[in-house]
Amino acid sequence: MEWAQILVIMLSVLLALLLVLAIVLTIILIRITQRISAVVESAERVAANLEATTDNITRVTSPFWLAKTAVSSIKKLFTTKHNR
Repeated sequence: MEWAQILVIMLSVLLALLLVLAIVLTIILIRITQRISAVVESAERVAANLEATTDNITRVTSPFWLAKTAVSSIKKLFTTKHNR
């Protein structure tokens, strides 16, 4: 065998190994991307639920706060009139 033929065989084996390695790495990257996508979707669901919960709390506490402030103001008004 000539050196050129040995070199061609070595290079073709190396290229075949690199091709297999590239395919394996591509599959791994696809799986990682799918996992990241699942995590992002989960985070979006959590954020949406948190936003909905915050809206519900705001709807409940806003009238409560207004009523509390009104009652507090009325109490102060009556206590200042009684003290005079």
